[in-house]
Amino acid sequence: MIQSYKKKYVLEDSYDVLMIGSGIGCLSAASILAKEGKKVLILERHYTAGGFTHVFKRRGYEWDVGIHYIGEVQRKNSPIRILFDYITNSKLEWADMGRVYDRIIIGDKSYDFIKGVENFKNKIYQYFPNEKEAIDKYINLVFASSKSMGKFYASKVLPKFIDKILGGFMKKEYLKYSNQTTYDVISSLTKNEDLIKLLTAQYGDYGLTPKKSSFAMHASVVKHYLGGGSFPIGGSSKILDTIYPVIKKASGTILVSAEVKNIIIKKNVAIGVKMNDGKEIYAKTIISGTGIFNTYKKLIPSDIKKKYEFESRLNKVKPSVAHGCLYIGLNGSSKELKLPKSNLWIYPDKGDHDKCVNDYLYNFNAPFPLVYISFPSSKDPSWDDRYPGKSTIDIITLLPFELFSKWKSTKWMKRGNDYEKLKEIISKRLLEYLYKHLPHLKGKVDHYELSTPLSTKNFVNYKKGELYGIDHDPNRFNQSFLRPRTEIKNLFLTGQDIVTAGVGGALFAGLITASAVTGKNLLKKIKSLSKDN
Repeated sequence: MIQSYKKKYVLEDSYDVLMIGSGIGCLSAASILAKEGKKVLILERHYTAGGFTHVFKRRGYEWDVGIHYIGEVQRKNSPIRILFDYITNSKLEWADMGRVYDRIIIGDKSYDFIKGVENFKNKIYQYFPNEKEAIDKYINLVFASSKSMGKFYASKVLPKFIDKILGGFMKKEYLKYSNQTTYDVISSLTKNEDLIKLLTAQYGDYGLTPKKSSFAMHASVVKHYLGGGSFPIGGSSKILDTIYPVIKKASGTILVSAEVKNIIIKKNVAIGVKMNDGKEIYAKTIISGTGIFNTYKKLIPSDIKKKYEFESRLNKVKPSVAHGCLYIGLNGSSKELKLPKSNLWIYPDKGDHDKCVNDYLYNFNAPFPLVYISFPSSKDPSWDDRYPGKSTIDIITLLPFELFSKWKSTKWMKRGNDYEKLKEIISKRLLEYLYKHLPHLKGKVDHYELSTPLSTKNFVNYKKGELYGIDHDPNRFNQSFLRPRTEIKNLFLTGQDIVTAGVGGALFAGLITASAVTGKNLLKKIKSLSKDN
């Protein structure tokens, strides 16, 4: 059972590895290192562990806060499935979402993204019969970019002096794709703006519009889902539930309500952390999974920050987009209410994605540039056994942090009437989208509540409630400091800032961080063990 730091848990004198944060990056690294014989301690400031993989319960419902679908896990020999199986001892099970994983709605037109590369292409051919050549070239570029990714991220594990010799060669091919924007690449293949808008409709999965985002980031997301989408059976909390026993078996533990004040550094060596209550905990290796901004701004002592100009690096990257999520509970099962498994991506008819976002940021009353609707209770085959006669829906949209900044100093659940009124206005607007596309759900909603960027700030500790860490623009992929090793001996980084957005990116960040800590090619080892099994 995961313990609370506040209950005066008896700590060891020292640990092999101490981790700050319990997101999937830290959980992945912790499980891998536990299997390498390391005794790991994970410290989580929130009252529940798991980062964006945790769930919350209210009024007889349960909602997953960050996981809506995962790609490639149905293919047992895929790298992501192999890694998930390894860190959970194959205890984590997945449910396939079916033939259509994403339904794109632009104005009054609807398009289906169908699993399977040839199926996907053939469906897009039907929508745009005169664009077959462009569609084929697009898919080829998606695969080429994704194929070049391996060497790029392998270079991040290399010691700095070796990276200086080999890094340029290993990164060259990937940078060819990452240095271009998504729009620039696709518009070089076709001038059909309707097709471009459709092919870039999943930009919400990494949070940056086509004219600003790196094509490499876009390509990795598209490829990730071409084989379809899946959902963890039992909900996303099963990720933590299946990883923790691996950590515990190696005498490791996770403590919640355990906020770290700063990292203790002596003679340029990280030796432990100082907690908010003043207690010091020591370890041979320190790993921060709290994100680049939190690590460099809050956890590193001032003299060390100045010495290595850590904060100046942060001027080279930007926080990603903030969001809001309307969590909805309904009376009636998913089957009774005919809830789909497919996600709905809803966009305005007029304007490209960038224009729609700009119009919205200029005028909050403009149409939402993106509304994403997910049906978690219909994706999870165990849901009806756990919550009979109930179902859930999540509706996500972009919400600028500035809209809520006047309440940033207030406390969660105590932000005042004006804040609640604004939330209700947004909630009603989002419900209109739901009822427009699923009108039969009117009168079935039992409960709803809106999370804002302040909710994300409170629970995940991102300064502006950003969803995806730092922006995935072309500039990001040229920053050499976004790697597991830091200049401080025994201090490492992990999480989505080190690789890319989302659960998959953070999962592999855990792997490369563990590889950097041990100096071993752990991916090769894990793949080899998978073949033996």
